[in-house]
Amino acid sequence: MNIKVLYVEDERFLGKIVKESLETRGFEVVMEADGNQVLEQFTNERPDICVLDVMLPGRSGFELAKDIRKLNDDIPIIFLTAKTQTDDVLTGFRLGANDYIRKPFSMEELIVRIENLLRIKKEPLLTTNGDTIPLGKFQFHLNKQLLQGGAEERKLSYRETELIKYLYQHRNDVIDRRELLNHIWGNDSFFNSRNLDVYITKIRGYLKDDTSLEIITIKGVGYRFVV
Repeated sequence: MNIKVLYVEDERFLGKIVKESLETRGFEVVMEADGNQVLEQFTNERPDICVLDVMLPGRSGFELAKDIRKLNDDIPIIFLTAKTQTDDVLTGFRLGANDYIRKPFSMEELIVRIENLLRIKKEPLLTTNGDTIPLGKFQFHLNKQLLQGGAEERKLSYRETELIKYLYQHRNDVIDRRELLNHIWGNDSFFNSRNLDVYITKIRGYLKDDTSLEIITIKGVGYRFVV
């Protein structure tokens, strides 16, 4: 079954290129240029993922994402934008976006991000025993607070466990640093912020033997845990 993409873009020439490129890779693309028509298309077409330009006539991508989330809180949403301000990026994620791509972008980047989000959506968080997460070459045991790789076992602290769990739950998404601090430490004070830096460095060290796992720092925003 083809993956259906609702693609919202008012630049006709760019839209045509992106639509045709996605279709050549096997995606079914429903394209809309008018922000006022998007919710009707979303309801009628029932897409698997939404790719929304931020600056649109009628309604902005931010407004559309907010309305789409009221109808479906699970569907992946990717924003496309020429904006570069950190506040715009954070606004997008707070409204429910899963990813954010700045223009100009490559088609390969867009396709990889679509595929990652759809794969993530289908993956269960935990294995059937309810306690162990397969993490690359490692096994992450939540209740035991243990990271196991081959014959090696590393006992984790409570905060290390909670941090790895949160990173995994939001894997391949951009994670807002402030939200991460509030979730793990309860506030985003300067002291806790420095603690987070230390913990991220430690966890990178724990995972360094598996090159398929990477915690990327996104300056001014937060992190992306690539799995």
